[in-house]
Amino acid sequence: QVQLVESGGGEVQAGGSLRLSCAASGRLFSRYAMGWFRQIPGKEREFVAAISWSGVRRSYADSVKGRFTISRDNAKNTVYLQMNSLNVDDTAVYYCAIELRDYVQTAVHEYDYWGQGTQVTVSS
Repeated sequence: QVQLVESGGGEVQAGGSLRLSCAASGRLFSRYAMGWFRQIPGKEREFVAAISWSGVRRSYADSVKGRFTISRDNAKNTVYLQMNSLNVDDTAVYYCAIELRDYVQTAVHEYDYWGQGTQVTVSS
C-alpha cells in the first residue's frame, strides 16, 4: 500500500554531517505526519524527529536538538533529516515513518508505515 525508501546513510567522522532522505509512494490520500527514528542492536527503536504535513509543527529528541533538522517537500512526498555535528552516539540504523492522522508523535506504536532503514556510522 505505502512504501518508504530511505537514502543518504553512510559513514562519517565525528563532527561531520549527513542528510537523510525518505521518499514515500503508494496510497496516500490525506495529510500525514512523518518521523525519523533510530535503533542500535539490542536496544529499542527511539524517536529522533517528526514533522507535520504543513511543516509548522516539529518535534525533536533532546539528544539531537540544535544539531538535527527535519524538513519535508510534499510535492515530492519526501522528508529529510539534516544531521550536523554528528558524534559516535548517533551511530544507528535510521528509519522514517508515516503517521496518518497528521499528529507529531514520538511513540513508535503511533506510526503506521515504516521504511527499511539506512545505516549511519559515525567514527571517532
